[in-house]
Formats: sequence, C-alpha cells, structure tokens
Amino acid sequence: RQDEAKKALSIAVCDHYNHAKYLRALEQEHGRLPEGIELQKQNVIVVGPTGVGKTYLVKHIAELIGVPFVKADATMFSETGYVGGDVDDLVRELVQRADGDVELAEFGIIYIDEIDKIATKGEMIGRDVSGRGVQTTLLKLMEETEVPLSNPMDIRSQMKAMMNMQRGGGAPEKDSINTRHILFIVSGAFSGLEKVVRRRLSAGQIGFGADPTERPMDGALFNQVETRDFIDFGFEAEFIGRLPVRVVCENLTASDLESIMKYSEGSLLRQYEREFEAYGIQARFEDSAIGKIAENAEQEKTGARALMTVCERLLRDFQFELPGTSVAELRIDGDLIERREELLEEYRALGRKVDVKKAARELSLIHI
Repeated sequence: RQDEAKKALSIAVCDHYNHAKYLRALEQEHGRLPEGIELQKQNVIVVGPTGVGKTYLVKHIAELIGVPFVKADATMFSETGYVGGDVDDLVRELVQRADGDVELAEFGIIYIDEIDKIATKGEMIGRDVSGRGVQTTLLKLMEETEVPLSNPMDIRSQMKAMMNMQRGGGAPEKDSINTRHILFIVSGAFSGLEKVVRRRLSAGQIGFGADPTERPMDGALFNQVETRDFIDFGFEAEFIGRLPVRVVCENLTASDLESIMKYSEGSLLRQYEREFEAYGIQARFEDSAIGKIAENAEQEKTGARALMTVCERLLRDFQFELPGTSVAELRIDGDLIERREELLEEYRALGRKVDVKKAARELSLIHI
C-alpha cells in the first residue's frame, strides 16, 4: 500500500541528497559555494490518518540511506524562550544519533508528526507560542541556519560544554550545526482539511451540483489540494511554502490489513504464535480467522494499529486460561471468532486437568 507516497518520498529523498552531494562537491572545488547556485530543499509534508505507515516509511528511508533519524511530535514544542520543548533540540539530537559526528548529522532526517496540531485558530487572541510561534521557529530550520551544539537555555548542556572544554583544553572545532542539508519531513492526520478543500471546490455550486456527502481525504481529493487550503487550515504561507513536496497516505482496507498480517516482517501472527509457544501451546491461524480479524480491524479506523487491538481482545482469555493446562494446540479460525465464548468454555473443560510436568517446564523457562 501507499505506492504514491513511496514514489514521492523516493524521488524527494534522492533529489535532496543528489543536490547536497552536488553542492558539497562545488564547495570542495572552489573553497566556497559559487554565487548564483541555489537549489530548493525537497522538504515533505505527508497527509494521512493514524496507523497507515507514515512513520514506518520515513524511518526505513533513513535506515536505507544510513543517515541519523530523529522523530518528534509537534505538540511537544513551543516557541524558543517559552516553557516547552525547543525545536532546535531536534537538530542537536541528530548529533547524538550520529554519535557526535556533526558532519554526518548535517545530512540527517528530522521527522515531525502531528504537525496539523500547530495550525493556528482564527479566533486566537494574544501570542500563540505553540502554534504560530513554532511554525516561525521551524521556518529558519527548514531553510538554512546555524544551531548551537549546546542549548543556551539548558544548564546541563552548558555544564557538559564546559567539561568538554576542560577535558580538551579548548573549544571544540565546530560548535554549531548547519541545517542546509537536513531533510525535514512533517506529517499529520489533517482532520478537517478535506472539508476546506470541498468548501472551495463547491463554492458557488448549489442544488444538484453540490455534494453533501462527507468522505475522508483520499488520493483523488488530495490531487485537488492547493497551498491556500493549508493556509485556510491554519498554516502560515511562509511555513507551508517550505514544504514543496506533498503526498497522501490513504486508509488501509481489510485486504491491506490481511496482507500486513501475513507478509510483514514484524507479523503480528508470528508474535502471537511465539507467545503461545512459550507456554507449550502451538497456535495456528487459519485464513478464515485472518480475514475476520482484518475486517474487524478495518472498522476500528486506526490503521494497522487496530490489528493488535482486535487480536488482544480476541485472544486475551485464551492466553490467560490455557497456559499450565493439558491443551497443547489452539486452532484459531473463523469459527473460533464467531463462537468465541462457547469454544473458550470447551477449551477450559479440555484443559481442566493441570499438566504438572508441562507447568513445571513453563516455570523453568520463566526462571531462565
């Protein structure tokens, strides 16, 4: 799933690092960047509901390239100088993830989720330090600025810098990090953006021309999104202008969720099989059960995260009742899901006789 998002992110990331490599080569050749050379950064904004793979995509891109990666939620931050997180700390964290290698950190990826939560509200009175203030602070980071390696507002950072100077006999060779080549990717559910777009598209349409139905953001509607829609949603024009690459991650269907369970690297089915196996029980998931779990998860509207919710609700009592009994096999099929309470009672009766040797083996494994 998310083929369009993969395509857009692949192009944006490759172009970004090709630009960085080109500019770096020019600097090394001429000693500085020649005048008139300017390439726009391919910062990305990802729109999509929870649990559809936004973080997963970005994290694995960073791993494939081999650059440090930092993730944070926009709700953690406030404008510099106010109570709350400082967005500059994201850049400093890149240095930590790069094991102190400032040069490598300057080519890292910063991913900020829930960016829609810092959209400003039109009725806001007074200074909005966690909305417009954060947008303003992020502006300079997303373009190019120098960020001190130690936070001037953080006593612990200042003490650490002093200790490093005492230990090394002087100041470090580089005491700041440049953000020119740091790629920024932001994302959010943007609940309500689809209404902004539809309101604009349907302006002037009445009667039979109007479409009163409410539908979530999808690829077709996202193709109609314009910069002014983000501005109407509550973003500063300068801020949204720093995010030229825009992509949507669509809702996952039951079929998608079924594929995730069967074929993903961290398959939830394998996880449950290992958990039952630790109690000496062989759990087998049949296709009929996998399909029903996927259907139930789709109704939760929380993407792939719903798979854990549904499985935990379905299997909790079996995990509690069966360990330590004589039950050695659990067949999880569509019948078990439909007649869960009835079959649970049958398993209880089947395993009522405690298998002492089996329970002893489980205890010995726990002690190990």
